[in-house]
Amino acid sequence: MYLENVVVDALDPQRLGRFWEALLGCETLTDEPATYETRLTVPDGPVLDLCFERVTHPPTPSPRLHLEVSGGDRQDEVVARVLSLGGSHLDIGQRDVPWVVMADPEGNPFCVMEARPEYAVSGPLSSLPLDSADVERDTRFWSELSGWVAADSAMPSALRHPSGRGPLLELCPEPAPKAAEAKNRVHLDLRLEASDDADAAVERILALGGSEFLHDWGDLPWRVFRDPSGNEVCLLPARRG
Repeated sequence: MYLENVVVDALDPQRLGRFWEALLGCETLTDEPATYETRLTVPDGPVLDLCFERVTHPPTPSPRLHLEVSGGDRQDEVVARVLSLGGSHLDIGQRDVPWVVMADPEGNPFCVMEARPEYAVSGPLSSLPLDSADVERDTRFWSELSGWVAADSAMPSALRHPSGRGPLLELCPEPAPKAAEAKNRVHLDLRLEASDDADAAVERILALGGSEFLHDWGDLPWRVFRDPSGNEVCLLPARRG
């Protein structure tokens, strides 16, 4: 299996999807009333689809997973681009830090990062910080399921596509797993390969500390799990043909 999607809940999928598409230089895949999908391709690296799905509830503060944008030596230019596309500055009490905290048009926080060696090969999306109650355990969970490998980072642990390019998945320590039942505003999707055995994949998720999430969202063509720290992850079936 492999990491395929970054999924973002949105009140207005088209508006939010087009903001991120323009900011990251993605390519439109799907433009429908309830969903907007756009593809981020990192040269010689991974392909990630950003999927914006319609919901009716607004975002909550302090997301457990969010997107961070590469700024580097062009940080001021990228910040100006965010503002021109409908984003805004955001004060979360960050004080004097080298990154710039912003909000997208629906108020989801993200950062425009300063230059760091580990982001030099990330592409326009520098990293995906994910809250973790046990960094070592969650690193093993995500590495074994996605195929991503250990990479240098300022965070205690981070993974990157085996090409050595593309955004980092950074594991950010937290005191305890997620307690609330509400779904994360942003989550990741894994996709089975044609050669994968679906039952074996589920057994592996559970053996690594994940759990199946029994939702009330109706019949879905995929299964929903939570990682050991309570973060949702969807397991999508293999593509046909």
